[in-house]
Amino acid sequence: MIKGITCAAAAAIAAAALSGAPAAAQQAGSVGVELNKLEDFDGGCRSFFLFRNRSDRAYSAFELSLAILNGEGVIDRLLTIDAAPLPASRTTLKIFEISGLACADIGEIILHDMAACAAADGEAADCFAAIELVSRASAPLVK
Repeated sequence: MIKGITCAAAAAIAAAALSGAPAAAQQAGSVGVELNKLEDFDGGCRSFFLFRNRSDRAYSAFELSLAILNGEGVIDRLLTIDAAPLPASRTTLKIFEISGLACADIGEIILHDMAACAAADGEAADCFAAIELVSRASAPLVK
């Protein structure tokens, strides 16, 4: 469970409240990336991600570049995960393994870049801006 709220999340909540726009309208077209759980396995940590594509756009490329920080906030490693394909208006589960690292040793996961992003129809897409992050795991997932 996330124990606190990040400054970016607080700013987003405040902006939404001040804008008067309904939350559902702000989420339309977004892609929710949820770190659902972390589970130890022999040799590392298995991460379960839910990708909630709220748009009518399918993605043929959707690679996230992540920084894995330890409990002291020091970058342990960089990891690129490929979540493609992402069908339009659908939620998909993707499982990724982080070898050589126990789940308890993960302090935070930062999305620092999109390694690849392409809409299936060939249209340009700003995936980084469209992503909304949330974590139900012990480690926060932030931009």
